[in-house]
Amino acid sequence: MKVYRSLEEVNNIEPTVIALGNFDGVHKGHQELIRRTLLTAKAAGLKSAVFTFSTHPRSVMGKEAVKNIIYEDEKARIIEDLGIDYLFDIPFTDDVRTLSPESYIMDLIVGKFNMKEVYCGFNHRFGFKAAGTPEVLMKLGIEHGFGVHVLEPYTIDGNLVSSTFIRGLIEEGKVDLVTKYMGRNYSVEGEVVVGNRLGKKIGFPTSNLNLDDNMVAPPNGVYITQSFYEGVCYPSITNVGNKPTIGEYNRNVETHIFNFDKELYGKVIRVEFLQKLRDEKKFESVEALSKEIMENCITAKVYHRERGSLK
Repeated sequence: MKVYRSLEEVNNIEPTVIALGNFDGVHKGHQELIRRTLLTAKAAGLKSAVFTFSTHPRSVMGKEAVKNIIYEDEKARIIEDLGIDYLFDIPFTDDVRTLSPESYIMDLIVGKFNMKEVYCGFNHRFGFKAAGTPEVLMKLGIEHGFGVHVLEPYTIDGNLVSSTFIRGLIEEGKVDLVTKYMGRNYSVEGEVVVGNRLGKKIGFPTSNLNLDDNMVAPPNGVYITQSFYEGVCYPSITNVGNKPTIGEYNRNVETHIFNFDKELYGKVIRVEFLQKLRDEKKFESVEALSKEIMENCITAKVYHRERGSLK
């Protein structure tokens, strides 16, 4: 897959079938949009493409910042794995923001990306002040001779699959439901940093990750997780929070990996959240905290054994 990070890089593109959207999460609705784009591109002998923004339009326009569900490189990796030929991952600049809906489609999507057919969701908006709608897109398609395909609402268990809905699940701690709608587990990734080392002193050494303020995060609490290091999956348990029992700390993620004794400081790991066990709370003593951690670990180990990921 060829990735373009700026409009200046885009030149001499072969004719394309393009999927339009933010693709934050590349959830199952997005995957269906991409699947249909791929089928049409293959049938027509055209290149398949995804057009999205590397910066969320709402955040750039001075509205409340939208938290990302997945990282930019992760988004590209998932889209590539789905089989797309071109990814146009462009910053949402003022030049783009002020394009009229007609100019957005004709000058950018058709003119720059050589679009012959286009796919979008039923609620897709584009152009200045988000005035462009699927109806506007279809009208332009009729006038200028390109195909337009609008994906109907994509639902699972009666719920509209959307990035907003998935963010809500994560923010409510319902991480066990995320996989149903996103097609993969919610996860955080980063370099392991030095913590307060208390976990090691009380028999539960942890790998600490700082939370990225640009990413959506679950509420404070203890979660059953699985952690990936150098491509290997390890059963684990994770605390998200401020460690109120031992003092006030910056909110972070600390993960205890079962049956693991490697030094991870400075290494990159990914932690996938499987199920919430409990809310964060302040204990009367470190001893009481240690006892609770032991009980949580027993529960997590039972969960992992039932899944066959822990002997």
